[in-house]
Amino acid sequence: MKTITRILLSLLICTGFVFAQKETPPPGGKPKDFKLAKKQTATLKNGLTIVMVPYGSIPKVTVSVVVRFGNINESEHQVWLADLVGDLMKEGTITRNAKQVAEEAAGMGGAVNIGVGEDQSNFGGDVLSEFGPDFVALLADVVRNPLLPESELARLKNDRVRQITVAKSQPGSLTQEQFRKLVYGEHPYGRLYPSEEMIKSFTVGDLKKFYKENVGAQRTTVFVSGKFDAKAMESAVRTAFSSWGKGSAVYTNPPNPKAKKSFMLVERPGAAQSTINLGLPTINPTDPNYVPLSLTNTLLGGYFSSRVTSNIREAKGYTYSPFSQISTRYHDAYYMQNADVTTNVTGPSLKEIFHEIDSLQSYPPSEAELDAVKNYLSGSFVLQNSTRGGIMGQLSFLRLQGLPDSYLTNYVKNVHAVTAKQVQQMAKTYIRPEDMTLVITGDKEKINKQIEEYAKPVVEGK
Repeated sequence: MKTITRILLSLLICTGFVFAQKETPPPGGKPKDFKLAKKQTATLKNGLTIVMVPYGSIPKVTVSVVVRFGNINESEHQVWLADLVGDLMKEGTITRNAKQVAEEAAGMGGAVNIGVGEDQSNFGGDVLSEFGPDFVALLADVVRNPLLPESELARLKNDRVRQITVAKSQPGSLTQEQFRKLVYGEHPYGRLYPSEEMIKSFTVGDLKKFYKENVGAQRTTVFVSGKFDAKAMESAVRTAFSSWGKGSAVYTNPPNPKAKKSFMLVERPGAAQSTINLGLPTINPTDPNYVPLSLTNTLLGGYFSSRVTSNIREAKGYTYSPFSQISTRYHDAYYMQNADVTTNVTGPSLKEIFHEIDSLQSYPPSEAELDAVKNYLSGSFVLQNSTRGGIMGQLSFLRLQGLPDSYLTNYVKNVHAVTAKQVQQMAKTYIRPEDMTLVITGDKEKINKQIEEYAKPVVEGK
């Protein structure tokens, strides 16, 4: 037996597996600035803009028709009306039914995707490069000539009612709904869900009126990215969209929320967890401090190695996946820390979150911690811009916010220019616990005592 043990030990030593000290990985290379390929832009007489950016060598092209309409255009009695318009636009055009649209796109190697957002909506997809001009024509038909058939409306409204029912059963949705209401009030950004009765009241006439008032050429940008013939693609866009009416000018309605301390408890008897949303309005992407603030948010709670995550997930085991974010819309943003924590540690979790905020306000981070966050953000940024869709998403973001291309090309440089003192100052200036809105969804009976010190002033919940 001793002989066998000696042989195994010798083998392990020879192969380097016995108590070998873990080697320190080599330092990362110097971060490189993002280089945006030379883009081509043009504006048609009706106000539609074309933005084309060559990318990669794979023979595919991504086309995205972005129209500035969405939930921002809804009244208080029209919540999700924009979403229903998008749903009905998937049901075919005046000349093609839904099946024909899908089959034509599939024949080009892709599909037509439609997504309605708060500030803008997207109609697009990926196809083989040789079919790029044909895909532009297909998308133009979908956007310009939707049939909006009444025959499909009842089914689509029922789908939306089911989505509301599901959302209202989930603590995350309930918590975010109340957080938005407290931050934005009656502004469209504060209205996340309609009632079932509201959805059922919409008529096809309502949808057609909303489409007519909000979809037109001067609200539209056609983005093209990938491998393509620039002349052919521009010609295709001009042919498909030049005769389109200008439509209404872009509608903007940025909110002006005031940061103020408030609390709401959404009762969920018997809940095994408490869902926490904690935050306040903050600066938007047009502010010079936005990049330093984004870095500060990442360090505090925005990635897996952040302080809040390391504390209440790794060290304490209170939660599985806490995260914080700077959530943006048109010229608007808020900071928000989210966590689903075990019911019996709701109060202790809040205590630790506030402790981490206070610590960052009191002391600047170490250079090692700061460098780790900078490298994470730089690497993430590179990955975000490593696909055709990613580049188009970034360009669409710039156009929505009215930012120059230098925001992208200087991003890595600006991230690495942030100092530890700046991070501390960002936390002091923009992440202020005394002005935060706190919404908790959970078992009132079990958490009331735990959260007494955080529960004032109170806004009555459901």
